[in-house]
Amino acid sequence: MPDNRGVTARFHAPDAARIGDTIRLPPDEALHLRRVLRLEAGAHVRIFNGRGSEFDGVVVDIAKSSVHVRLDGVRDAVAEPRVSVTLAQAVLKGDKMDDVIRDAVMMGVAAIQPLVSARSEMTLAALVRGRRRERWERIAVASAKQCGRATVPAILEPQTFEDIVAALTQMRLPSPGIMFVEPSAAVGALTPAELADAPRQATTLVVGPEGGWAPDEIARGAATCRLATLGPRTLRADAVPIVAIAALFAVWGE
Repeated sequence: MPDNRGVTARFHAPDAARIGDTIRLPPDEALHLRRVLRLEAGAHVRIFNGRGSEFDGVVVDIAKSSVHVRLDGVRDAVAEPRVSVTLAQAVLKGDKMDDVIRDAVMMGVAAIQPLVSARSEMTLAALVRGRRRERWERIAVASAKQCGRATVPAILEPQTFEDIVAALTQMRLPSPGIMFVEPSAAVGALTPAELADAPRQATTLVVGPEGGWAPDEIARGAATCRLATLGPRTLRADAVPIVAIAALFAVWGE
């Protein structure tokens, strides 16, 4: 049997909690271990539970319908950002939202709140019918697995823009938020450099759809958010949240 001690494959197992426990991998992870990586019993792997903990493990047994791993030690997890960022992102068309979820998880967001705005091309009902939230949850797990995070950000239930404003007002989302607008959309919108006074613990970044925000949405958002812009150039809708996160983390020393 080959020596698998050099294998550093990571697997997500929400049940992982204590050294010495033997856990069963979720079906998708077990399939990946068995059919894609073709690991065998005795292989050394890494297990993260999605809540910030990571373990060294050894594959105990592999069956047709299950894989069991024994947790042998605790690993130091990758540190999470000091400022907890919730990304409230207007749902984008096609697969663009998938890319935003993947990259936002990689960048270190704490949660993602999909929203439907006046100019969104998707409705809440269509998102439910398409089981998009479940798809985004799988993408979040895969992205955390790939980038080394031990925390999987929550994908919250999609809401309307009005619901998001109410949640910010009632502090059910981290407030005050930062709402990104086009440079011409609001007088006095701040640049990332002007937002260097980082929130102490948490904030919400609110980002619009391909068609931008409606004027009344900007007016309502301004009541609970600081309006911000990324400069004079027009960016793709799926690029805005990632550029915004990177710029803010840079000025916040993340």
